[in-house]
Amino acid sequence: MSDAEKSDEKSSKNPAIASVIHEGLPTQLPDIDPDETQEWLASFDAMLDDRGRDRARYLMLRLLERAREKQVGVPALRSTDYINTIPPEREPWFPGDEEVERRIRAFIRWNAAVMVSSANRKGLEVGGHIATYQSSASLYEVGFNHFFRGKDHEGGGDQIYIQGHGSPGV
Repeated sequence: MSDAEKSDEKSSKNPAIASVIHEGLPTQLPDIDPDETQEWLASFDAMLDDRGRDRARYLMLRLLERAREKQVGVPALRSTDYINTIPPEREPWFPGDEEVERRIRAFIRWNAAVMVSSANRKGLEVGGHIATYQSSASLYEVGFNHFFRGKDHEGGGDQIYIQGHGSPGV
């Protein structure tokens, strides 16, 4: 059972314990109608048990869309027209040592921060913006390790533009 599921289970047994909701939804609002809330949760649980996760996911997205249409304050749906056709539970095994790669990413980010900090000495007016690299580091990591092709690739290599301020990290 995940931490989120444990938290949901605790909060459903004890309404005084609120589960954490993030990304724009306040967690301190009082439940002014616990019976109605419980009816909604029971209905959702029954639908999930009867129809499965795919249906539950679809209905939740439709409810969020409807809430936005009706101008109810809900977090943004961060999505694009591109749909991952492989659900997370069916993704292939990661072909590496995730812990080692996590540590390497941390070292690379630290190194980029030190390089930018060192280059930004007063009077030199060189360097970069570490936030530029930090905000794109995961994209670069995935691109370099899984998508970008070198010049020897049969179809030709990829040309990649790296914004100057992000170059210390790359």
